[in-house]
Amino acid sequence: MDAFTAGIVVLVVLVVIGAIAAGLFNRLVTLRQRVKEAWADIDVQLKRRHDLIPNLVETVKGYATHERSVFDAVTQARAGAVAAGSKSPAERVVPENALSGALRSLFAVAEAYPQLRAVEQFKQLSENLTDTENKIQFARRFYNGQVRDLDTALQSFPYLLLAGPLGFKAAEYFELGEPAEREAPKVSFA
Repeated sequence: MDAFTAGIVVLVVLVVIGAIAAGLFNRLVTLRQRVKEAWADIDVQLKRRHDLIPNLVETVKGYATHERSVFDAVTQARAGAVAAGSKSPAERVVPENALSGALRSLFAVAEAYPQLRAVEQFKQLSENLTDTENKIQFARRFYNGQVRDLDTALQSFPYLLLAGPLGFKAAEYFELGEPAEREAPKVSFA
């Protein structure tokens, strides 16, 4: 084999290796972007939840004025969850869990007032909140699926050869701590 042919072979091998590396890199970028998109979906639903809560509290306040501590707890939990808005998924778990617990207390108070359950505004707010909680649950599952895909790729050959040197890092799952917190707040008016 002459030098020219050897040079062509080396060039072809380098081009093939470069194309494979580019394909692997593009796949990692796609996975990272999907994780970001999935987190944005969670963020949207959490914002919607945070926006619904003040209206719900005000509606219940009119019927249960002596339940001040419950209203304060919901308001403080909401403020904590909103303040954690720019933090990582792992750092947002605690304030979001506190908010879920406070909402359970609020709905427990609401169940003690049958006349409140008949108010159309309360019904609509409750339905919207239940719908939002379901969307949050779906968004969490979707996000965690995207994190799983990214983390699996980062730990798999040949991606692991490129991931570290190119600055790709594992993403954090958005998990709830307590088993009771894994459920959406119950809204039952029966």
